Amino acid sequence: MVTYIVRRLVTAALILLGASFLVYLLTASSGDPLADLRALNSPNKQQLMNARTELLDLNTPAPVRYFKWLAGAAQCLVPFAGSCDLGQNISGQPVTEALGIALVQTLTLVTTATILAILIGITLGIVTALRQYSALDYGVTFMAFLFFSLPIFWVAVLLKEYGAIGFNDFLRKPEIPIPTALGVGAAAGLLVAVALGGQLKRRFITGSTVFAAVALVLVYLSATEWFKTPGLGPVVIAIAGAGIAVAVTVLVSGLRNRRALQSALIVVGLGVIAYFAVQPLLNEATALMIALLGIAAVLVGVGVGYFMGGYDRGQSMRAAGITAFLVGGLVVMDRYMQAWPTYFNNSRVRGRPIATIGAGTPNIEGDYWVLGTDTFTHLLLPTVALILVSLASYTRFTRSSMLEIMNMDYIRTARAKGLSERSVIMGHAFRNALIPIATIVAFDIGALIGGAVITESVFSVRGMGFLFLDGITRIDPNPVMGVFLCVAVTAMVFNLIADLAYSALDPRVRIKA
Repeated sequence: MVTYIVRRLVTAALILLGASFLVYLLTASSGDPLADLRALNSPNKQQLMNARTELLDLNTPAPVRYFKWLAGAAQCLVPFAGSCDLGQNISGQPVTEALGIALVQTLTLVTTATILAILIGITLGIVTALRQYSALDYGVTFMAFLFFSLPIFWVAVLLKEYGAIGFNDFLRKPEIPIPTALGVGAAAGLLVAVALGGQLKRRFITGSTVFAAVALVLVYLSATEWFKTPGLGPVVIAIAGAGIAVAVTVLVSGLRNRRALQSALIVVGLGVIAYFAVQPLLNEATALMIALLGIAAVLVGVGVGYFMGGYDRGQSMRAAGITAFLVGGLVVMDRYMQAWPTYFNNSRVRGRPIATIGAGTPNIEGDYWVLGTDTFTHLLLPTVALILVSLASYTRFTRSSMLEIMNMDYIRTARAKGLSERSVIMGHAFRNALIPIATIVAFDIGALIGGAVITESVFSVRGMGFLFLDGITRIDPNPVMGVFLCVAVTAMVFNLIADLAYSALDPRVRIKA
């Protein structure tokens, strides 16, 4: 395997050299970087042109400039040397500095969207494959391809209009009329009834229950003005945690493993107790503290599963660990909600929290929770836009892969042996269905670094896509090459990881030199 990896890296390096040379020449010859200065009537026009010519080394032929750039880029291969030199952009800013700022913006925006799209898309793909040709299958397929076919800039504009402007107007007086609550409840009940399947009586009872529950919750939220002072509280965390414990146990081990279910429910109880214990600590929270608390929660959950034991101790540990992580997430979410009134009434926010441009409110001040809420409100709309347009590919790939796997002989054999449906789907079908999906996921993660050019432009996020587009527009090769280098290296690395993942997912695949 080592020989195979070395050969792939050498091949990737050669491809990278050839591609970077072409990209540099194409960018350098795509226009005149002095065009804006030539149109000036300023008396110091010539001095400005001379300064830019010297800054960008325009008197040197483009091929020679490329090799100068390559010599500086090669210094980036030396770890911890701090001598990485990718040149300067047309404004005189070092490209490495601009890349650092843009990379943070892009990863903050696109990573969350991609991870959620992968998780939601794979889940929907599995569900629709198991419910092939049902109303749920047709509905999910229609909606996925509808958003996939819509232009991203139009989706972004609609989200700005209704997700930001409309919701901000609603927050001024957050009252939900009774007819609206009934309508939303009816829609939710209908969706659940369609998704549930089975006998008509069962679907009707479940749909009616969901209709009543959703309508009553909306009426309660409106009457208590919950949207002004939101929160979950220990009661909601306990109820939601119990549901999470059951759902996680079903996926991990099945409800027949009582020790796994008991471990998960014990973790929920510990989470409710910890809710009161950690509140003073959360008032002084930092990102590192939250990460350490998350690790501690998972370790406690794994420990509970270990001591509970059972015929399969590993299942108890996994169920309790995952439940602990998710319940900890509910506690953190509640603390963010507690900071909402402070953020909402901030003089910089002015009662309109859902932002339409930028990655943060300029010059806003506050603690960890206020600043985190500000980041969330700015990333909400572009994240939703990216999820909607990228969901279809994951859903359809997963569905088609699952349908193919479910018709295999070994799946019929597993069912004939008496294995539960959960074991057949999660233990046999799902793992093999991930093999073709691994390629798509690897390429999409590799493309993360390139940013989302259109989305970043619509929402005025100065990420990697914005940096690349700005370099192309201003005929500035250095930032273009910086973005290209990051994207190309990441794509090649994740392409290699996808190949190695095949051997881990499918024992029949072996990586050989």
